[in-house]
Amino acid sequence: MVCDVSERGRADAAAKIPTAKVTGELEVLLAAGLDAVLVLTPDNQHAAVAVRTLKAGIATFCEKPLDVTLEAADLVLQTAYETGTRLYVGHNMRHMPVVVQMRQLIQEGAIGEVKAVWCRHFVGNGGDYYFKDWHAERANTTGLLLQKGAHDIDVIHWLAGGYTSRVSAVGDLAVYGGVASRRDNSDRRMGDWFNVDNWPPTEQTDLNPVIDVEDISMMQMVLDNGVLASYQQCHFTPDYWRNYTVIGTRGRIENFGDGPGGQIYVWTSRSQDGFSEPDRKVMIGDGEGGHGGADPLLMVEFLDFVRSGRRTRTSPVAARQAVAAGVLATESLRGDGSAREVPDLPAELLDYFRDGQPARIAVEP
Repeated sequence: MVCDVSERGRADAAAKIPTAKVTGELEVLLAAGLDAVLVLTPDNQHAAVAVRTLKAGIATFCEKPLDVTLEAADLVLQTAYETGTRLYVGHNMRHMPVVVQMRQLIQEGAIGEVKAVWCRHFVGNGGDYYFKDWHAERANTTGLLLQKGAHDIDVIHWLAGGYTSRVSAVGDLAVYGGVASRRDNSDRRMGDWFNVDNWPPTEQTDLNPVIDVEDISMMQMVLDNGVLASYQQCHFTPDYWRNYTVIGTRGRIENFGDGPGGQIYVWTSRSQDGFSEPDRKVMIGDGEGGHGGADPLLMVEFLDFVRSGRRTRTSPVAARQAVAAGVLATESLRGDGSAREVPDLPAELLDYFRDGQPARIAVEP
């Protein structure tokens, strides 16, 4: 079954999945007796839909980020806890080979105890991907530090083994706000306007009529285990990839390229001559499907979780902590850049999700 509020979306669904029942009414979907559902709406509608599917007892896959406010993200977790309905969040990068391999090196002790994580994200297609439709508006995303950065914030937390407790940031709408060419692109999709030859960024065309999100942002994080981290995001670079550097007490690792064919360098020997060849090079792996095989693995994990409650690499608590860091960093950069403290989740929610969302047996009064 497919539920889409737009006529165009329903028409596309009917054409691509002719055996599916297609509706524009969420109530019809909720009453259809489904075992599981994917919530793939724009970000600011994630909680609005997920809360209802969870209350209907339908195991719910919610795309990242959980929502665009911390209050909405917490409501999703609270609803999953109260209903006992299984909740899964689509942080597919926990299955990406570059991330999995870097984490494995860390867990093997290759660089000792992690003390710092840095991530630089060069979003070379930012103008086409995020500044020509709903992503460009705060009302829909809060900001791209959350919308785009939720992936990397979650990865930083996963590699470091902790969650952000304090965050600060700076940012600006440095380029795309000054581009005069604007158009309402609601009649088109990204594939209709994407053009790699549309360069430089100042000469982009048909940007969204409203642009009030930043195109460059930098955040600093203090994690609850003492690790220090930073994340930088730029949407007008010529190249498109992300670079992680993880520094430990016995060395450091860094990826060059984030997909198949790239490499992870490991330094564990001291050098006095500037850049030195790494002590070890690890080729980044590949898999079948998008993001180096991460996308199908994510779906397999979700379905196994629905069927059997199998433990997952993803975590609703981790997803909430990524939202919290992104939202509060955005609040900081739009203010005076001062630090914001991340509020704790209630202990009962932490215990419930840490234990894998165990089934609870109702007790007769």
